[in-house]
Amino acid sequence: MKEQTPSQLYARARYLALFTVIYNIVEGLVSVWAGAADETLALFGFGVDSFIEVISAVGVWHMLRRISANGGETRDEFERRALRITGGAFYLLTIGLLLSAVVSLQQQHKPETTLWGIAVSLFSISFMWYLIRQKTKVGTALNSPAILADAACSRACLYLSLVLMLSSAGYELTGIGSLDAIGALLIAWLAFREGRESFGKAQGLNCSCSCSCSKS
Repeated sequence: MKEQTPSQLYARARYLALFTVIYNIVEGLVSVWAGAADETLALFGFGVDSFIEVISAVGVWHMLRRISANGGETRDEFERRALRITGGAFYLLTIGLLLSAVVSLQQQHKPETTLWGIAVSLFSISFMWYLIRQKTKVGTALNSPAILADAACSRACLYLSLVLMLSSAGYELTGIGSLDAIGALLIAWLAFREGRESFGKAQGLNCSCSCSCSKS
């Protein structure tokens, strides 16, 4: 395979970031709709998380455009603002999921089905695996801490998908309704970590990348 130039590699990194934006929008729409229809809290929270990640992915895309044009992997005000908005949204999601999960556990609520959760999580795992490999390859070729950190963000998203898959499959296999609420609580914990990391990056405590999806 012909070795790519830095400009070609940055163009590929921007394509991957834009693809991530589009995917998260579609994933969020499907997950929120299916989660609401089937009364599946874990899937609904997963979908809201996907929408929040769109803001983060837009920040990454903007960062890559700026890096390829001007060089330097420092954040500008647009990226810092995107991180602060994303962090606040993740904290709100954490509170909402915690309250909803507690109510669900008290009422011993059971979802209609979690088959959509299994399907969405399996597709997401495959997609994130692809992103991890491609972003790592590009980041290594460019020796770019920002792109490698973005790959780590995608790896962390993979863990969220695994939580959804385990809680959804567990409910289908056992019929234990609390597994859905437990899955939602785990998603809330991961969302809290995302929010904390986003604010840390916005304040310059971690200049690795302009991405909030830090679930690792």
